Amino acid sequence: MPTLYVIEQGARIEKEYKQILITLEGEVIQAVRLKSIDEVVLVGSVGATTQAMLALLDEGIGLTFVSMSGKLRGRLTPNSLSNLELRLKQYQRQQNEDFCLLISKSIVQGKLKNCRTMARRIARNPQIRTNGTDSPDNTNEGSLNNLSPFQNQISQLDTLIKKLDNVEERSVLRGLEGVGGKLYFSILKAGIQWKGDNGFLRRQRRPPKDSINAALSFGYSLLSQALITTVEIVDLDPLAGFFHTNQYGRPSLALDLMEEFRPVIVDSIILRMVNHHMLKPIDFIEAEDGQVLFTKTGLRKFFSQFHQRLNTQVYHPYARRKITYQKCFEVQARLLRKVITGEEPGYLPFLWK
Repeated sequence: MPTLYVIEQGARIEKEYKQILITLEGEVIQAVRLKSIDEVVLVGSVGATTQAMLALLDEGIGLTFVSMSGKLRGRLTPNSLSNLELRLKQYQRQQNEDFCLLISKSIVQGKLKNCRTMARRIARNPQIRTNGTDSPDNTNEGSLNNLSPFQNQISQLDTLIKKLDNVEERSVLRGLEGVGGKLYFSILKAGIQWKGDNGFLRRQRRPPKDSINAALSFGYSLLSQALITTVEIVDLDPLAGFFHTNQYGRPSLALDLMEEFRPVIVDSIILRMVNHHMLKPIDFIEAEDGQVLFTKTGLRKFFSQFHQRLNTQVYHPYARRKITYQKCFEVQARLLRKVITGEEPGYLPFLWK
């Protein structure tokens, strides 16, 4: 259990000997050994005693607070001596436009290729197009020519990917990434067989007004937090990215690394949960401001699938062995670190097969 998610509203975490206790109205509902967790995430109205927070810090375990919508409220991290020389090199690289463009091309290439893989899986699977009874991870690949009715969008994705090598400005690259994202979401929308509320008409983030957008936003928020932790583990600054621009409080480097994993982790989870009828309209609720949120039951289901996905093993060509997706994050971060220090010539994104 690398990450402990606490979602019981009104609960708090306490420390007892070498354990973290989750209590609700004076009753212990779960006990977890400190040695068995790497991170604790408190969702919504969940508290923590001072003793529990100190115990986590002493064990080198981070504590993250997120809202019910998945928005990061704050993080408590153990004191560490950052690799100053490495971070200075990272900041120098960030000022080099050629270097930023090189890394950005790889990031966008990885994202669009993984989006294309997901799109092809949806297109090749008639059950997803009709009644949504199959999972994208168990799709019969079939013929490359049998991609109807999404052949046009996938062909356009192919064309965009081919254009990336000749791009000379990050602004142009962001434009191509935006076009690719719209093409991809038009296919994802058709693949997600949702029967509730207003349906999944388009990607909408601030705030999400339907259940699928709420689930996507929540998932991307969790994924970004996982990448922030990973970036800090390899001693890089999560705020100093190469594709995403600097913005106060924005973890740009974590968002850079997250791009290639969006379809692999979050989109695949939601596609599977919806099309296997694990997520239903009763798993969401509309807040007073019109924002759609997970219910407690919906959160339990999503966290279970998110945890399972991160711990799924997959072959990583750079590591040359099977590792979990969560470990893939670290491998990619360490590879980027080597590119920053000049030990590797270029960044190779993780490509989904």
